[in-house]
Amino acid sequence: MFILILGLIAAVVLFIMLGLQPEETVVTDARGVTKTKKTGRYSWKRRPAQALALVVLVAALILGSVTVVPTGYTGIITTFGRVEQRTLSAGAHLILPWQDVVKMDNRTQKVQIVTQAFSSDIQQVDLQLSVNYCIDQETAQELYRTVGVGYYENVMYPRILENTKAVFSQYSAENLIAKRNALSDLIAESTSEDMKPYGITIVSIAIEDIDFTDAFTTAVEAKQVAAQNKLTAETQQAQKTMEEEATAKRAVIAANAEAEKAVIAANAELEVVKVQAEAALYAGEKEAEMNKRISESLTPALIQYYWIKQWNGILPSTVLGDGMNFMLNLPE
Repeated sequence: MFILILGLIAAVVLFIMLGLQPEETVVTDARGVTKTKKTGRYSWKRRPAQALALVVLVAALILGSVTVVPTGYTGIITTFGRVEQRTLSAGAHLILPWQDVVKMDNRTQKVQIVTQAFSSDIQQVDLQLSVNYCIDQETAQELYRTVGVGYYENVMYPRILENTKAVFSQYSAENLIAKRNALSDLIAESTSEDMKPYGITIVSIAIEDIDFTDAFTTAVEAKQVAAQNKLTAETQQAQKTMEEEATAKRAVIAANAEAEKAVIAANAELEVVKVQAEAALYAGEKEAEMNKRISESLTPALIQYYWIKQWNGILPSTVLGDGMNFMLNLPE
């Protein structure tokens, strides 16, 4: 608006200056020479240049009444510094020549922040954050009225720093790197709650870099090397133990196999002896049964029959009769 007012003033001054002309009079001196002399008074005369000044004035008025709001912006109208109730969307609009339009960016914006924080074990951490945010079109007017165009420097930046330090102070230095995503989410969540009253939306906060002091980095590397060496030793010992256990298991399996083999052999021999005994017993029982049946079937006549059948025709040389207690030798 300042340029518009300056243009209007320049056009008015030009218009007046072009219209005012000094008055002149003709005088004749003693020698009869005629000269033109200014009287010191001015008179108003119309001249073509005035038309040009008038055109400039009208053009300035027209141009001062037209404003263009780019896509993605909200136009905030101010009249001599006072914020009007209505806002302007993207496009061309007519306003009063003495009004100004502040363009508030509603698009997603990105800023990078470099800061420092301390862990729960008092380790200094150098950080680089990437913050994506946008302002609500509906509340852009109120944001401008209460905070102004410097809302990032005045509101967002201090809260982001405060929330970052608060979140980092909850974790030890060793856990910070492993929990980078969780830290980013916690910072974004806290900052989003703080920005809601202002109509500012935190789209995302990402921790792009975490850097520790050289002393801490060296200590962590040494600890990792020691842990790796310990893990290697434990792995080797576990491997050796596994091999020894495997050898012992194989020995036990072999001994058990030999024992089972001996038991099986002994059981087999026992089974053989048992079978043989049972066979002998069975054979004896059969023979006894047979003898019993034979003895039961023998009669004097049958015995006499078998005796005669088996006799070779030679008479005995001795005779023992019934009821006699001596033997007689018979001559041949």
